[in-house]
Amino acid sequence: MTSLAISHACVPSVNATRLSLKPTARKAALRMAPRMAASVKFTKYQGLGNDFILVDNRDNATPKVTAEQAIKLCDRNFGIGGDGVIFALPALEGTSDYSMRIFNSDGSEPEMCGNGIRCLARFVADIDGKPPASYKVDTMAGLIQPAVRADGYVAVDMGFPIFEPAKIPTTLQANTPDGKVVKAEIQVAGSTWTATLVSMGNPHNMIFSKDGQDFKVADIPLAEIGSLFENLPIFPARTNTEFVEVVNRGYVKMRVWERGAGITLACGTGACATVVAGVLEGRLDRECVVELPGGPLEIHWRESDNKIIMTGPAELVFSGEAFLQ
Repeated sequence: MTSLAISHACVPSVNATRLSLKPTARKAALRMAPRMAASVKFTKYQGLGNDFILVDNRDNATPKVTAEQAIKLCDRNFGIGGDGVIFALPALEGTSDYSMRIFNSDGSEPEMCGNGIRCLARFVADIDGKPPASYKVDTMAGLIQPAVRADGYVAVDMGFPIFEPAKIPTTLQANTPDGKVVKAEIQVAGSTWTATLVSMGNPHNMIFSKDGQDFKVADIPLAEIGSLFENLPIFPARTNTEFVEVVNRGYVKMRVWERGAGITLACGTGACATVVAGVLEGRLDRECVVELPGGPLEIHWRESDNKIIMTGPAELVFSGEAFLQ
């Protein structure tokens, strides 16, 4: 494990400046002298290339980093670099182990993050020095239960998918007898896309076809159209959008535009929503591998209890301390 070291060698000594400057110049130098900001200890993890800055915040219910500071920390040129900052916070309920909050790289706060909660579970297990174990984690999407395995993978009970349009939320009306939005046609960038909507505690807009035809995900101009989907008026809280290529009933390729983060290499809740939407459209089986640019996730939407189990890696990258400004 490597550490992020920040050198103070370039900061001039105030005492040395006092010896060499006249009073007026000394005052100017003091006004210009850099002021050391508060700092935060962090550890960076990644799950299939979806990378996060993890902060142990269990001693206080208030995050140690503001949304504005999170934007700076996530900057890949001027900060640590990451898709978001995740906090391990005190438990909200007596039955849980701890709680989770996350700021996206744009400072917005999502309800939950599938890859992020796998990284969080590994982070807490690593810093506490505990053997493989299961946890109960409070999130804005409800109670989520990750289990750290001996092989380093994390299996997460993601709970139940949500279909009611008002809870996704979307202004589209349900178009199935049981109140779901399946294969609804939406117009974006001069094309007609079929959208199946699923919430995993956060909204997902699943796209399997364009202008009546299935597509190759490699052909989707995601950088050009992703933000158009995210900010469609039919999604009052904005939305994540997944473009899906079905290879067979047990294997798909998916690319994602994440709300608040843009193009990322993986999205755990998006992979869960992919399989749910694929089952609803009659394209996929309930057990399926979702291949993302960062690698594969195993998804099982259990028919026995309607719960979704997501399994995938979470890996330590490095630890350090960053100054906050």
